[in-house]
Amino acid sequence: MAWNKPGGGNQHDPWSGGGRNGDKKGGGGNGGGNGGPPDLDEALKKFQDKLNGMLGNGRKRRGGAGGNGGNGGSTNAFALPGIIGVILVAIWAASGFYLVDQSERGVVLRFGKYNDIVGPGLHWNPPIIDDVREVNVTKVRSLSQTKSMLTQDENIVEVQMSVQYQVSNPRDFLLNVRAPEISLENAMDSALRHEVGSADMNDILTSGRELLASNVKSRLQSYLDNYGVGLTLQTINVESTSAPAAVQDSFDDVIKAREDRQRTINQALAYENSILPEAQGQAQRIIEEAEGYKESVVAKSQGEANRFTSLLTEYQKAPEIIRERMYLETMGEVLGKTNKVLVDVENGNSLMYLPLDKLANKSSAAAEDSSGMSRSELDRVSRQASDALSRSQSTDSSNSIRREGR
Repeated sequence: MAWNKPGGGNQHDPWSGGGRNGDKKGGGGNGGGNGGPPDLDEALKKFQDKLNGMLGNGRKRRGGAGGNGGNGGSTNAFALPGIIGVILVAIWAASGFYLVDQSERGVVLRFGKYNDIVGPGLHWNPPIIDDVREVNVTKVRSLSQTKSMLTQDENIVEVQMSVQYQVSNPRDFLLNVRAPEISLENAMDSALRHEVGSADMNDILTSGRELLASNVKSRLQSYLDNYGVGLTLQTINVESTSAPAAVQDSFDDVIKAREDRQRTINQALAYENSILPEAQGQAQRIIEEAEGYKESVVAKSQGEANRFTSLLTEYQKAPEIIRERMYLETMGEVLGKTNKVLVDVENGNSLMYLPLDKLANKSSAAAEDSSGMSRSELDRVSRQASDALSRSQSTDSSNSIRREGR
């Protein structure tokens, strides 16, 4: 279909809605009809009028004419870039605010060079100019490794060790070393090999683990301080030490034999500690008994000697009286323990018949109970007394008549 109908004089535009609307508004082909698309120039003008109103240029635009209208257009042309610049500056300034956590520290780099360290809280630094890198300084980090090493006695051991550390200097941690964890791992390997290489395999596998960990910690910390890594060691643990897998069974047998030996030694020491005090107590008791017996024998001997000395003194003063007294005491002591009865029949003393056998048995039993002497001992004493009596009678025959008279 043709856009222009012949003979009509009206031009039909498919976007403007035909000549009907053009006739009504007198516009024809201006494109301002209701059925056409919006006019872009008019929309830009409306937007520019709003911006001018916001900037205070609306009155000049409305009140001016001719040349004044040209000045307002040039002013509005510079207003839009200014607003855009202000908005960009505001966005740039707002992007400079940042928050540092309580467990972190912020390292500020200005144009790539160290500038400052900021603590926890809200801070502002100019973006693009300053670069802030946050480092956690309270987190305990860990690293572990397992290595095969040569000992001082030329044996190979496998050592598994773990280390726990913290960042003590954020600046050194970020700027001095490119990869602090790799540097720590290499330094740990060096320190561990140095300590293992100066110790025997037996010490590393048994009782030397704690000493090994302590030595490695002090040496590794000195390495880190020299490197300036900014790390501080917390603990170092020797997780396990073992022989190579090819000879592990043999080493297990050696360790088991060593443990059996130590257990036997401990049992012997326990037995010694239990039996030795008892033996010492018994020895002390025997010594005390011997001392007591010694004291009693010495005291008894001294008493006998003193009694003999005093008796000798009295005998020297009156020999006859002392001899007679000793004779009577001896006979009384000897004959008092025998079951024989002596009767003086020459002087005509009358005696009443008594059951002498029973009396003698009772007296001997009482004497045995009181003195603790047996029958054989009594007989032996009686014989000795009889011998003494016969000797005294033979030596003192001249005084026998006087003794009988008395």
